[in-house]
Amino acid sequence: MFWKRVRLTLEMIKFEHSVFALPFALTGAVLAARESGLDMTAFRWKFVWIVVAMVGARSAAMSFNRVVDAEIDARNPRTKMRHIPAGILSAVFGWGFVAVSSMVFLYAARELNTLCFKLAPVALSVIFFYSFTKRFTAFSHLVLGFSLGIAPAAAWIAVRGALDLRILWLTAAVMFWTAGFDIIYSCQDYEFDVAESLFSLPRRIGVARALRVSQLLHVVMILCLVALVRDLKLGWLSVAGIAAVALLLLYEHSLVKPNDLSRVNAAFFTMNGWVSVLFFVFWAADVLLAGRA
Repeated sequence: MFWKRVRLTLEMIKFEHSVFALPFALTGAVLAARESGLDMTAFRWKFVWIVVAMVGARSAAMSFNRVVDAEIDARNPRTKMRHIPAGILSAVFGWGFVAVSSMVFLYAARELNTLCFKLAPVALSVIFFYSFTKRFTAFSHLVLGFSLGIAPAAAWIAVRGALDLRILWLTAAVMFWTAGFDIIYSCQDYEFDVAESLFSLPRRIGVARALRVSQLLHVVMILCLVALVRDLKLGWLSVAGIAAVALLLLYEHSLVKPNDLSRVNAAFFTMNGWVSVLFFVFWAADVLLAGRA
């Protein structure tokens, strides 16, 4: 019974989607270690606690969203079989998981450093706030983006104990990337959002225009990454990583048309998983190879 609950909980929060934000957080940590001029083996426990903090924060955010949106999800044909609306897990259990995940996150933040611990409640407030935004603003996609975007800046603080404004280019890049792919994903719910008067961008301006905005946001993401390469004076592997990300995003947008949303899941899950992982591989390799040189 216990392991079944664990499996159902991981399904509820889409645990495998941690791959979206975690590589960007680890990139922030690697860049911070590079700027410190220290051997990154000295930071191995920092990286461990950053991973724990990320998993805790994302688990808390996803379970909070599932509980808060349970009634809306129950009315949506696409989401009515999610665990809480379908009665597979109870709302009480969901709230309990929010509490446990939040405690894991706070504990990990305390293990990292004092500033991380002080800012941890602010981070939780931001990621919990997102769950309410679709009820009153079409900018909910950007709020979600910011929720993920604070991860690399937080990882920088975890390693160095202070914020460097240059890392905010990566925060902005993750924010625009996330907002862009969330707009694509939300196109599936256009008719439901209209019926329920929810404030998604597709409902506000239509699917075709929303997809164009998504494309624009991903262009801005690439520009932010270029600015970060410039400001941190990174090498050619980082530039190659940006090129790989750009090509993946081009392919992602080719999968989705205003009159054909049948491949949204491939665009959302597969392509964005590759974007984050390849980005980390290229940028971490750049830092490691430069350090050895």
